[in-house]
Amino acid sequence: MELTSAIQQKILRIKDHVQEFRNEGRTFFASSSFQTHSLPMLHVLSRIAPEMPVYFIQTGFHFPETLKFRDHIAATFRLNVVNVESHVPKVQQRDAKGKFFFTSDPDYCCFLNKTQPMQPLLERFDVWVNGVRADQNANRKALQEFEHTPQGGSRYHPMLDWSKQEIWQYISALELPRHPLDAEGYVSIGCEPCTVKPSIGDERGGRWLGQSKNECGLHTELVSK
Repeated sequence: MELTSAIQQKILRIKDHVQEFRNEGRTFFASSSFQTHSLPMLHVLSRIAPEMPVYFIQTGFHFPETLKFRDHIAATFRLNVVNVESHVPKVQQRDAKGKFFFTSDPDYCCFLNKTQPMQPLLERFDVWVNGVRADQNANRKALQEFEHTPQGGSRYHPMLDWSKQEIWQYISALELPRHPLDAEGYVSIGCEPCTVKPSIGDERGGRWLGQSKNECGLHTELVSK
């Protein structure tokens, strides 16, 4: 299977933007959750910007399969993967009853383990490259290709206009590996305590099931309009 001309044009656009960052002397980094649908962006970036650091937010609650998949992809694509984690020890991430915050206050848990650890990177770098897509949920549909961050930098969303079909076309055409939990019925894979197999077609339907929550805060709190 060959890549469609539309996908090839989108890849060229990403390449042009990255070259613009270089020409302007802007520092940039990427972040990834290392799910199967993350691979097209990571694969493209590994070809056009192998020096770019790719940060993985190590919450301490990931599936073991995700960590193994991260390491496999890092080695296969020759990515410069860097782990970043909360400075708040897990012993201090419990409520008054001694339960982890993901059981009683998942928003605060996400803040401690995802949003807060990302903030120093936004202060250090000029551009944050991440793989959100407009077709994933209503919040992401409202995003632009470039957004401002509260720290005065930019967020670049190279995959924003990629459809789910294009993501899988790329994966199939390049014969990229797949996260082992895909085969078990998981679609959107986050931290183990807050991820279940979805019973509906929503790509993120298995995240924070039963709660009025579909974002960890990275793509809401760290964007300034």
